[in-house]
Amino acid sequence: MHIGYTRVSTKEQSFDLQVDALRNAGCEKVYREVVSGAKTERPVLDALLQELRPGDVLAIWKLDRLGRSLRHLIELVGTLLERNIGLKSLNDPIDTTTPQGRLAFNLFASLAEFERDLIRERTQAGLTAARARGRKGGRPKGLPPQAERTAWAAETLYREERLSVREIAEELGIAKSTLYEYLRHRGVPIGGRQRPVESSS
Repeated sequence: MHIGYTRVSTKEQSFDLQVDALRNAGCEKVYREVVSGAKTERPVLDALLQELRPGDVLAIWKLDRLGRSLRHLIELVGTLLERNIGLKSLNDPIDTTTPQGRLAFNLFASLAEFERDLIRERTQAGLTAARARGRKGGRPKGLPPQAERTAWAAETLYREERLSVREIAEELGIAKSTLYEYLRHRGVPIGGRQRPVESSS
């Protein structure tokens, strides 16, 4: 059985485009959920995952409708594969019911792991540079040395605009409120980034 999942961020947005495409793709059921892409709780998706059985195919309009983050998406698809459940994205080259689709997803997951390694490497480099900088100059008033190093790394990652605020906070193991505090101590303007501070879809 093909079962569709659709998601919009607000009640003002329409499901029509997603639903019509999934119906045309052969979905017998289509679940609908209104929730921001950054939210952790997705009760409709959880209920759908419980309903799926081996041999079923979960169909979506685009990958960003399904995963909260790249890491969550990869973990979710891995679980589906273990349960012998396929995933088909109508607007991405992902269809795990075919050998080519599984290969594409494996490459996708490998690139994601590579990106996480790069992030860890950049974070460590930032902390190392911060330690050296801290020895040569002062630190922002009110921050202990360890917090200064973390603040410097936070500034580096924030200015790169490759990660959202939530992702930077997770990488550094701090709360978002603490991250904003560190950025203010570093004199970093908040907002105006090319990359959205938080994904809203």
